[in-house]
Amino acid sequence: MNDTTPGRGNVGELFQLLRDGAPRTRAELAKSTGLARSTIAARVDMLMSMGLVTPVADGVSTGGRPPSQFALNPAARLVVAADLGASHATVAITDLTGAILAEHRESIPIAEGPERVLTWLVDGAARLLDDVGRGRGDVVAVGIGLPGPVEFSTGQPVNPPIMPGWDRFDVPGWVRSHFDAPVLVDNDVNISALGERAVAWPVKEHLLFIKVATGIGAGIVSEGELQRGAQGIAGDIGHVRIARGADVPCACGNSGCLEALASGPALARALREQGIEARDGNDVVDLVKAGNLAAIQAVRQAGRDIGEMLTVAVSLLNPSVIVIGGSMARVGEHLIAGVREVVYTRSTPLATEHLSIAQSSVASRAAVVGASLLAVQHALSPEGVAAFMRQPATA
Repeated sequence: MNDTTPGRGNVGELFQLLRDGAPRTRAELAKSTGLARSTIAARVDMLMSMGLVTPVADGVSTGGRPPSQFALNPAARLVVAADLGASHATVAITDLTGAILAEHRESIPIAEGPERVLTWLVDGAARLLDDVGRGRGDVVAVGIGLPGPVEFSTGQPVNPPIMPGWDRFDVPGWVRSHFDAPVLVDNDVNISALGERAVAWPVKEHLLFIKVATGIGAGIVSEGELQRGAQGIAGDIGHVRIARGADVPCACGNSGCLEALASGPALARALREQGIEARDGNDVVDLVKAGNLAAIQAVRQAGRDIGEMLTVAVSLLNPSVIVIGGSMARVGEHLIAGVREVVYTRSTPLATEHLSIAQSSVASRAAVVGASLLAVQHALSPEGVAAFMRQPATA
């Protein structure tokens, strides 16, 4: 049987009812789909043969033999998830619920180029697969986050300012030569928004994730869906002009950009101009934690600058949650206090009445969790399940 035709009742569509992990009986599936029990039984058997679903504890009997229940088998296949940042990278192996089974993080600059960095990713994933006792054939999808603009339809970076050698590089094609699986590539802030929402704010339909690190960007979730925009660069807020910095040059070639004022490198540069030793954003964080007044004031002003931009976003998008993440969020309340000061003062009362502005609770793991979810969503879609049908069960 190879039921891959479109329609409500095919195997892939049926599986969508089971992928939430809640156990269901054949009778419940038949009631939900309107299909005959014999049809449900055949399709459940097919999903079981692929390892995608598994029997669980019997349901409550209404008399006679207890009905059998079925649910998603998280271990059926695996996902490779990677967060490739400006200076650090993380690769992980997850199951089909996005739970991390093994993980490795290392300092590797994205500026070393695509082949060097992607070789690190592939080799690291292979080692992690060995660690969990599985092979490359178990990988059903790969999710990757990059620290620059990505054309989501092709998975290619486009004119990324801090990624020399990556422009229009075929990331999915290169990785697929090592893993025979779909490869999903997105901007790291977008996948961070996915990860943060899934873990910390699952019931919130309207969320902004603001990453403040070497660069500054936003991930936008509206109506529960990630918004990428027409060309995939929705949320590229780092190059919005801020009045205070009209004469400050930015790496993009313009001046007055938010990133040139409030990013980690920008804050370090501002402190050096005051005679304070600060090589990068990490040094700024250390100075703030040590109580350095100049560093605290600089971070607070950075929060105000970010807040200035966010007042426009609050009026335009009306989020219920703004999450501040990225390496600079480690300064704690000083950055967020500056954001709140401006947003709550300048936005309309109705827009901020129920608005939460909070520090990321998932922190450095947000992006790798989001990369996993991006891959899992593809793998467990009706089209993804159709691809399972062409593979032997391995779990």
